Amino acid sequence: MNLDELIGEYAEIEGKLADPAVHADQNLARRLGKRYAQLRPIVETARQVRSVEEDLAAARELADEDESFAAEAAELAERKAELESRLRKLLIPRDPNDDKDVILEIKAGEGGEESALFAGDLLRMYLRYAERLGWKTEIIASQPSDLGGYKDVTVAVKARPGADGEPVGAWSLLKYEGGVHRVQRVPVTESQGRIHTSAVGVLVTPEAEEVDVQIDPNDLRIDVFRSSGPGGQSVNTTDSAVRITHIPTGVVVSCQNEKSQLQNKEQALRILRSRLLAMAQEEAEAAAAAERRSQVRTVDRSERVRTYNFPENRISDHRVGYKAYNLDQVLDGDLHNVIQALVEADTERRLAEAQGT
Repeated sequence: MNLDELIGEYAEIEGKLADPAVHADQNLARRLGKRYAQLRPIVETARQVRSVEEDLAAARELADEDESFAAEAAELAERKAELESRLRKLLIPRDPNDDKDVILEIKAGEGGEESALFAGDLLRMYLRYAERLGWKTEIIASQPSDLGGYKDVTVAVKARPGADGEPVGAWSLLKYEGGVHRVQRVPVTESQGRIHTSAVGVLVTPEAEEVDVQIDPNDLRIDVFRSSGPGGQSVNTTDSAVRITHIPTGVVVSCQNEKSQLQNKEQALRILRSRLLAMAQEEAEAAAAAERRSQVRTVDRSERVRTYNFPENRISDHRVGYKAYNLDQVLDGDLHNVIQALVEADTERRLAEAQGT
């Protein structure tokens, strides 16, 4: 869809949103409002480009008669170039999941108890990062380790609307976190003071709504069992934990955090829907882009993406060559610069692909 078509769509939606009858259907009004907010920055920037073009043409015409207008023309030309660059980036086909919330799973890997402890550090980092952005988080499944870390923990992250109500999903920023995160430090379990390397896996999937993924109940095998680990009397004395197996794909999800079997079933279904949505999208992308270079957001989950070096207080993202010596701040939730480097690299790559270079 070209720019004129987008401007026409924006005007059409604007007219529909002014119709009270449209708001009687809340789902329709919500979809139109979301699309309107997506188009608004494109249309506003396009209008600014056209306004500056008119001013520039007038300034250049006047400069032929009066040289004092030459400086103004130069400033307007520079402003026009900036706006056109911004518009080109806005016109890049957007990730359809960018306005979705996410399910973020952190799994201890190589390194035993030290890996589980670092999984706990990563959990705290993401919770602090979400807090800085005013996002909501909810731990929906967890398997604590003996020393206070996590063998496995799953968090739902819900973003808040951006400026002027523009939809901003947690996926738009957290999608770059998927992969293997490596830590280098002296473990608390190491008496000799030697630096060890451990690994933690992070899986990020857009949270699927029921309308996104239809699950046939006949495709599910649901088992209940007695919860284990800390959590109070009801956790260990009732069969409240739930394990759901999606038979066609073999995906298995367990949840035991909640006190009731029904609550655990609902949480497990949330995770299952998100995993199935991610699988379907990855299969579609693979079929459509088998010859293209993989996008950052679809990075192989087994690939090392980042290293956290405690002795040097250094964080390194291996995908874009980012390196900084503020690891303590990053682990306290200051992830902005790290993620921004990935956002910018991804934007530049997609811009180059859109221009056919």
